[in-house]
Amino acid sequence: MSIFSGLFRSRDKPGHRPKDSTNGSGYRYYFGSSSSGKAVTERSAMQISAVYACVRVLSEAIASLPLHLYRYTDKNSKEKAVDHPLYPLLHDEPNPEMTSFIFRETLMTHLLLWGNAYAQIIRNGRGEVAALYPLMANRMRVNRDENGHLYYEYQMSTSDAPTMKAGTVRLMPNDVLHIPGLGFDGLVGYSPIAMAKNSIGMAMATEEYGATFFKNGANPSGILSMPGVVKDPEKIRNSWEAGFGGSSNSNKVAILEEGMTYTPISISPEQAQFLETRKFQLDEIARIFRIPPHMIGDLEHATFSNIEQQSLEFVSYTLEPWLVRWEQSMQRSLLSPEEKKSYFIRFNVDGLLRGDYQSRMNGYSTGIQNGIFSVNDVRELENMDLLSDEEGGNIHVLNGNVVKLADAGSAYNQNSNKEDTNGKGKQVLEMGKKQAARSSKSRTGNGRTDAVP
Repeated sequence: MSIFSGLFRSRDKPGHRPKDSTNGSGYRYYFGSSSSGKAVTERSAMQISAVYACVRVLSEAIASLPLHLYRYTDKNSKEKAVDHPLYPLLHDEPNPEMTSFIFRETLMTHLLLWGNAYAQIIRNGRGEVAALYPLMANRMRVNRDENGHLYYEYQMSTSDAPTMKAGTVRLMPNDVLHIPGLGFDGLVGYSPIAMAKNSIGMAMATEEYGATFFKNGANPSGILSMPGVVKDPEKIRNSWEAGFGGSSNSNKVAILEEGMTYTPISISPEQAQFLETRKFQLDEIARIFRIPPHMIGDLEHATFSNIEQQSLEFVSYTLEPWLVRWEQSMQRSLLSPEEKKSYFIRFNVDGLLRGDYQSRMNGYSTGIQNGIFSVNDVRELENMDLLSDEEGGNIHVLNGNVVKLADAGSAYNQNSNKEDTNGKGKQVLEMGKKQAARSSKSRTGNGRTDAVP
């Protein structure tokens, strides 16, 4: 217990600092050598096609979604806050050097490779956000001062935007937009690449084996033997590799001299299940990033009946957690305490959730007939020009009578009035029949007409 108590006491010290994913190389899940012997870093991992595809799919998806700043209205609804100075930074251009798409794509790439995304917040004299510049995650350190307060240390480089002085710069939390990934302390995220370095290292090893296999003429390695003593084995080896090595020499016929024999000693790629191993690693990497395999080129299990459902699940279970991380981090860092009461930041995922044309039209038809959508609501979703009020573009109707939502009960009232009128008419008719019957009876009985009371 003394060991653990000492550990807990050391963590409670004010100088204790949260560890980034590149620190603590003694732990197996950090960057470095994998079990396959391959060194896995964020840059070497991107040379694996499956990793590159997963990072690209997620980064481009986050970057391409419309990003808006909204304000709450008095009618329990929302509207785009286009007049707020933060709106054009998020939607169009966060700084003079890049678009919103490039900015978000860059930060999402950092988030997937290093587990953290950082951006410097430039404020004007009123404290409003004036610009956002991405910062390299591998040159950022998150520390605590002697009072236990967080601060950021960033190592400047000549390639950075000239927003800070050269050397190591200390930034306060108010000056940094930090989007952390999955982590152990809630402050700094751990890299998915580092956590899965053994799987990625195995993919590297199998890919290198395949490249070497074709480099050797698609033939397994073996032994060249000849009777007697070989005087210059290095010369014979170089001569053999020059004549029969490489994929361009794979169809050449080897000529052996002076009793020389060739004996292969390696197992074939089929026996080593090379192709199956490579395919499994593709699925393994897709599993790390929670990407449907068909989105990175593996269509083996994709069909016409399930591929659309997989795409919808990608939005719900893969993109949604990342979007929430982005939205909450931006609201926490970019909005003041007073602004948080009236403003919020949201991605629009409606475009990704749309089905095929026929499904959309059926859904729109149901929505219009039940008063959910107006014609202009549907036209806006389809990026079409809106209709004027005279053309009925903003009218909500109900199925059946197809009238305005406000007039939906008028038909019932009219029918009720008609029923009441018909009821009174029936009473008058019945009274007339009774009077006629009495009159006829009176004339038949005494030959004279008596007054009917």
